[in-house]
Amino acid sequence: MPEQTDPYAYAPVDTLLGLLQRGRGLGALQASEDPVAAADAVYACIRTDWRWDWLVDEHRVYLARLLRDLDLPLGPVADALATADDHDAEEAARILERLALAGSAEARDILRAYIREGEQWLSVLESVSERWPVEWWEDLGDVARARLGGDDDPTPWAKAWEHWGVSIPTPERKPPKPDPPAEPTNAELLEIIADPGSSEDRRTDAMYVLYHHRDPEPGLVPLVPSLGTADGKHSLPLVTGLLARLGAHAMPAARDWAASGTRWLAREGLRVLAGHGEPQDVPVLLAQLEKDWAHRTWCGPMLMAQGLARLGPEAAGAVPFLRRFWVRTPHSYERPAYLRALAAIDPAGLDEAYVESLWDSQTEARLLGVERAPDRPGVRERLAYLRDDPMEESEVREAAGARLAGPARAPLPADGEAVRGGLE
Repeated sequence: MPEQTDPYAYAPVDTLLGLLQRGRGLGALQASEDPVAAADAVYACIRTDWRWDWLVDEHRVYLARLLRDLDLPLGPVADALATADDHDAEEAARILERLALAGSAEARDILRAYIREGEQWLSVLESVSERWPVEWWEDLGDVARARLGGDDDPTPWAKAWEHWGVSIPTPERKPPKPDPPAEPTNAELLEIIADPGSSEDRRTDAMYVLYHHRDPEPGLVPLVPSLGTADGKHSLPLVTGLLARLGAHAMPAARDWAASGTRWLAREGLRVLAGHGEPQDVPVLLAQLEKDWAHRTWCGPMLMAQGLARLGPEAAGAVPFLRRFWVRTPHSYERPAYLRALAAIDPAGLDEAYVESLWDSQTEARLLGVERAPDRPGVRERLAYLRDDPMEESEVREAAGARLAGPARAPLPADGEAVRGGLE
């Protein structure tokens, strides 16, 4: 494995470590060819969480499968659980949870031992109590009571405490924000929003009423350029949501916004164009996609991809950039959007990318592979694997089962070998 000086830097995408960091299916396939050589890279991805966005990028099933399918020792994972920082230790624990559910007694024993002695024992206990059979953890009640201290912050509704009869105080909840006492008309709300003398809080309150209690208000459209914060760097809260509700009503004004030198306004204009633009808007969306590639902007290009996908073959100029993003992005949540956009614009040559997606870290990517990968012996074998794997998400298992139960979609080729290249 290549040495890295920055623990959070991504290795090149043409290396095994780089593929595994990004959750690419090709990484899992390459690792299966030489498990011993792949071990260090797999453990590196468990010690450090390289996901671009922890909220939406997925990796637990992917890494747990690598450990199981490559038959790698779990000792290094136990070490990572014991020595990593809070976040990385939690991720290691979640990977072990899945392995235990898939039948690994060793993974179960590691987590039970950690609950007895580990630093982040509380979050591990509460998590396993929600996911594991009761008999796997109910004998740890005395340990949990003894370890629970004043500095801990247990979750009142966690299954373990209810099962053991331990009363955990419920935190007080703030009362919901009351609705405005009066019922101002839309015209009055727009007047408040348009008034430059209104405070940001007052304007935001008016937008809150429009967003939560009124039908989409086209009268807001001409006011959008004024809906920035005092420093001009951001839009006021709820602007994005209000424009999403307005939809096509924000056209054609969005074309002017997209050309603005004000960054937040241009971004809002591009969002609207992506959702409701016409063929004449292809150059603007394509220019933004190209700019995102030049700056290696990993969060957000999927919006441009989705907008270009709506316009189909008219957006053929986007194909090279979409392929590059699919291959290289570390933001696995966005990867399926690039593949869907390619399918809408120029579907030729995507079979191997669909097959690779059956090994992808992202649930939506695997679903896309289940839906579109060509019928081959190797593909049907993988579909059966996904259908029967207890670690797999339920929607993928169900989709794989339905695909296998249905008719073949294309004649089987003679070789049926697994993918090794995707879009590269």
